[in-house]
Amino acid sequence: MVGVMCTGLAAGLAACGNDPDEGTNGVGKLEPDTIQSRTVKAARGADAVHLAGTVVSGGKTYKLDMRLKDEGGTGSVTTGGSTFRLLRVDEHLYLKADADFWSHSDDDTVGDKLDGKYVKVPSGDPSYQRLSTFTDKDVLLDGLLTLHGTLAKGDRGTSGGVRTIALTGDEGSGGTLDVSLEGTAYPMRLERAGGAGILQLTEWGQDFKLSEPTSDDTVDYGRQLPES
Repeated sequence: MVGVMCTGLAAGLAACGNDPDEGTNGVGKLEPDTIQSRTVKAARGADAVHLAGTVVSGGKTYKLDMRLKDEGGTGSVTTGGSTFRLLRVDEHLYLKADADFWSHSDDDTVGDKLDGKYVKVPSGDPSYQRLSTFTDKDVLLDGLLTLHGTLAKGDRGTSGGVRTIALTGDEGSGGTLDVSLEGTAYPMRLERAGGAGILQLTEWGQDFKLSEPTSDDTVDYGRQLPES
């Protein structure tokens, strides 16, 4: 009798207390392809996001700390030992860096002129498209939230205190994306394929102020930017 009771109790506890999807948004029950499409749709539909971490591209490593929304973005980029700030408001793109950043210019006075100022990047400048990519929410997310190979569900865990489920490409070699199991199925953490960087994605939908820099804090270089 005792054995029967214990068996029944164990079964009851398993049924009532060990459901990994209890209290979640139900994404963990879905097929991998459906999870991917849902999280990509959620990311594209969000008004804003905070993206931080590293991206390896073209043999270079970029450390990003960017807040992005449809109208533009702001934050910092570090690469090759140099850090600069970017600000884009609609089509107006600004770059801010210290004198050392500009030290490779042929003009020795450029660093002093541009030190600590927002420099307006001309839309026709060769660097405009490359730099503006870091401030474009849709372009960045479309390029980053891609897993390669056969999709599968991985382990459950947490990211920033939020319960998640991992979505893997080719058992992780094609990248791993941690998807929120709470609220909207936002992507929370990404390990890119081939060791090409790790990113945290937070503050989904949290608006932030985005405005043009003041005239006192701006230099309009007026022509192609000096090489940095």
